Amino acid sequence: MGTKRDGTTPERDDSRSRRGQGGLGMPGSETTVVMTPVVRDESTSGLLRELVAHLRQNRTQLREEWARRITEAKLLTAMSPEEVFAEATAVYDNYLEALETGSIEALETYARNLSERIIPRGVETNEVVGIVLLLRDVLARSLFAKYRRDFEQLDHILDAYEPAANRIAITVSVGFVQERERVIRQQQEAIRELSTPVLPVRERLLILPIIGIIDPQRARQLTEQLLRGIRVNRAKVVVMDITGVPAMDATVANHLVQTVEAARLLGATVIVTGLSPEIAQTLVNIGVDLGKMNTVGDMQGGIEEAERLLGYRVAPVVVETAAAAP
Repeated sequence: MGTKRDGTTPERDDSRSRRGQGGLGMPGSETTVVMTPVVRDESTSGLLRELVAHLRQNRTQLREEWARRITEAKLLTAMSPEEVFAEATAVYDNYLEALETGSIEALETYARNLSERIIPRGVETNEVVGIVLLLRDVLARSLFAKYRRDFEQLDHILDAYEPAANRIAITVSVGFVQERERVIRQQQEAIRELSTPVLPVRERLLILPIIGIIDPQRARQLTEQLLRGIRVNRAKVVVMDITGVPAMDATVANHLVQTVEAARLLGATVIVTGLSPEIAQTLVNIGVDLGKMNTVGDMQGGIEEAERLLGYRVAPVVVETAAAAP
């Protein structure tokens, strides 16, 4: 480990202890993440340049070793071996750039984009943390092999490497967690939109107000809710109001038409209200037979039409007043 000129041991017990306890792993869960610019002295910068030069020289071997260990650890199983290798290559190069420059902006951007690609495929947080730790282990083993005959230089190299590697690991892991939280919030919002109620307003009459963007998944959900509501309430007429739908592509428009037809097969007539000019144009462009669709301008008109179809009629109320006493 080396000694100072005065014969004392360098004060590095804490860092050595941490290295021994956690390998070159992540800090504890109580660590506060504060990403501040790193100020390096010339000695540290020189050591990192030497380290990065070694890692670049052995890039192919180390990258392949990392990809192999990812597969052996059964991480990123939702991705093909080719995809794992491609992502490993990009992460490796961004990792070295962050080590060399001390800037994590490019790595943050890449981590965010990577998270956007892999979260929808079911990749978990523990997998992302796992691959980062595996990379640290692969690089550390390479450093130990290079400097195994010069322990003092190895000690200095690790002193320079560990803080930078910790920062990189935190950056990637936090970026993934933040993106995952964003996706969860989006999913929660989608669930709220999907919970569009089918409202029975009177016997045999339902109202289905739709608000927000309709994608194919939501369109299917609305169809299921509507058909279930028709069956449960034995409805004969449904007023489907889409005033709050800003736009609709051809796929969703076709699904809307199919929903109307499915309701008809169950014995219910669907009155569509609140068609915007854009949605009306979409229906025309996809060749919908508008003769099969009952459309009314607004919800009030739709309810009035529904009541007419059900046989309800509005009768004036005559209020008789008592004759005045003589």
